[in-house]
Amino acid sequence: MKAKPVNEQLVVIALPSLIHRIGGETTKHLKSVAADHGCELKRVRRSRHWQIAGEALALQAFYDQVRCLEENSASYLVKKMQLALASHSEKLEPLEDKLQRLVMENPAITLAELMSQTHCSLSQARSARFSAEGL
Repeated sequence: MKAKPVNEQLVVIALPSLIHRIGGETTKHLKSVAADHGCELKRVRRSRHWQIAGEALALQAFYDQVRCLEENSASYLVKKMQLALASHSEKLEPLEDKLQRLVMENPAITLAELMSQTHCSLSQARSARFSAEGL
């Protein structure tokens, strides 16, 4: 069996006893909303616990929509996602912005260091360096 490549942008948020807290109908609705955003809201094996998984930016978009639409009924989900996304704030920053920020913080950073810290390509690191020098 081959191992799956690890996606460093993938965020998994545990949601224990989700149906007991927000109800089955709300969960079904949120499952379809999550799928629209490219996230997956699913049960953990055959337990009563649920999880939501997706890329950090997709989860942020899902969180924003749930916070606006389901104010009272999904307050548990909103709180859990808010705590989890706060701990993954570095993944919410777009790669170009992150590269520019790293170059501005440390102008002497090498291209290899940029590539290892952000897992970007050589051309992305070079373009960030040139755009930061122009500022």
